[in-house]
Amino acid sequence: MKLIGLSGSLIGSKTAIGVDTVLQFVKKNHPEIEIELIDLREYKNIEFCDGRKLEDYNEHTRSVIQKMIDADFFVIGTPIYQSSLTGVLKNVFDLLPVQSFYNKVIGFIATGGTYQHYLVVENQLKPIAGFFRSYVAPRYVYLNSDHFGAENKIEDADALSRLEKLAEEIVFMQIQLKSR
Repeated sequence: MKLIGLSGSLIGSKTAIGVDTVLQFVKKNHPEIEIELIDLREYKNIEFCDGRKLEDYNEHTRSVIQKMIDADFFVIGTPIYQSSLTGVLKNVFDLLPVQSFYNKVIGFIATGGTYQHYLVVENQLKPIAGFFRSYVAPRYVYLNSDHFGAENKIEDADALSRLEKLAEEIVFMQIQLKSR
């Protein structure tokens, strides 16, 4: 099984740190699962979705989309800007064929500077996942700036516990779905 962690931001590091923390919990507790972090900061040349066939996009775009298509399940993170997910993450969703997430598990992480935006997962990301007919892990995690220390390391014990529980939940859900 392959788990992709997607950090949907072109700047900052907190979202990637949150997503990678889940991946590392999975790696530690389930070494048989292949993990990969796609940090969109490393793919700044992703083109805007305009209806072309996948093979007509540039290498960065094709690479990210193909990795997403090939994955078995996901943990997807976004910072919250203007009470919404990032445009670059929305663009990735727009580029993906609808069947990419069909019957696959998604765990969500959102990061923000205040506690005001934690419902973006509930009100925006979950409906997108529903459109794709995927299974959403109930334990999404919202990370606030207070959860991070001076070195941008997650230092809050409760936040780390919630990330570890999310990791276990997506693995459990994926294993249950595969066994059907």
